[in-house]
Amino acid sequence: MSSRFVSRYSRRQFLKTSLAALSSTSLAGCGWTLAEVRSDRPQTSNSNELRIYTWSNYIDETLLKEFTAQTGVRVIADTYDSNDVMLATFQAGKGVAYSVVYPSDYAIAKMLDLKLLAALDKSRISGLENILGKFQNSIYDPGNRHHVPVSWGTTGLIYNSEKLNPAPEDWDYLWQNRNTLSRKMTLLSEPREVLGASLRAQGFSYNTTNPAELRKAYEKLADLKPAIATFTTDAWRDQLLAGDLLLAMGYSIDGVLVAQENPNMKYVVPKSGSSLWTDAMVIPKTAPNPEAAYAWINYMLQPAVAAQVTERLFFATPNQAAFDQLSTDLRDNQALFPPDSVVERCENLKPLPQKSEELIEKYWTKLTSS
Repeated sequence: MSSRFVSRYSRRQFLKTSLAALSSTSLAGCGWTLAEVRSDRPQTSNSNELRIYTWSNYIDETLLKEFTAQTGVRVIADTYDSNDVMLATFQAGKGVAYSVVYPSDYAIAKMLDLKLLAALDKSRISGLENILGKFQNSIYDPGNRHHVPVSWGTTGLIYNSEKLNPAPEDWDYLWQNRNTLSRKMTLLSEPREVLGASLRAQGFSYNTTNPAELRKAYEKLADLKPAIATFTTDAWRDQLLAGDLLLAMGYSIDGVLVAQENPNMKYVVPKSGSSLWTDAMVIPKTAPNPEAAYAWINYMLQPAVAAQVTERLFFATPNQAAFDQLSTDLRDNQALFPPDSVVERCENLKPLPQKSEELIEKYWTKLTSS
């Protein structure tokens, strides 16, 4: 399988990869060691196996094989297509197999509320100083006590520039061009993102707790619903490339990926603003192999590894030392690494009070089931 096999998949597409253990040989000249493997509690699983739960675009066969070559630890990577699916897995008690998980920012806040995450022993982690300052102290996990940022990006519109003229510039484009886009556009399957886009289109914040503003966001989306082909975070990609869709709401990493296959596919961050997301590595309290989890986190923080993975899989690393090793073309790719002028009009998704979360869930259920 090619080292770029993930380029055929979207960020949120299901993929299950299982690799046989390789010989424990080190990478020549890496000048780097894994975290000390020591046990603070009895192991409940094979110490030579690590199970990871992640998004598909963060994993490829080369990455897993090289980790196994360094450590002798066999990796099994399962993937999910939304934070809600990941959270439901843990709430159903089915997440106990995983020692490393890759939730998005607001999902980390939910996992903390549910007391699912272990506090990190930072004395066992090398390379945290390379994480950019703006990702060092998150609003959802102060002091980054439970997570290590691994990727970041924006949410926007991915479209066929050959078929859409004028091109989309803002969220209102969806409503203004609903006839052209009818049944040829998709929105994400993430409630906070979709309701948030409607909120920003009306001048409200992604993080509003105002019931009247949330109601207006739902009503505006309900008005657009007949023109929406589906709500999906992954299945749009092949349809967009085939010409069956004209536009998809998606993540910056997906915008870069589809442009690799067809340069006519463009990605735009709406002018009125969008979300600024971060995905991270965490260790669940129920992790069966925390020793291997620390080894994985240290491996991913190695600048050469982080840079190589970004070059292969096209996600934005928050690791400054890794960024400095990227090719000029990738560093200058504004879809992947947007300028400050774009970042300034984006919002992080903040944890919301339970009452607001319940209202969003109510509107989401009505929107997607009607």
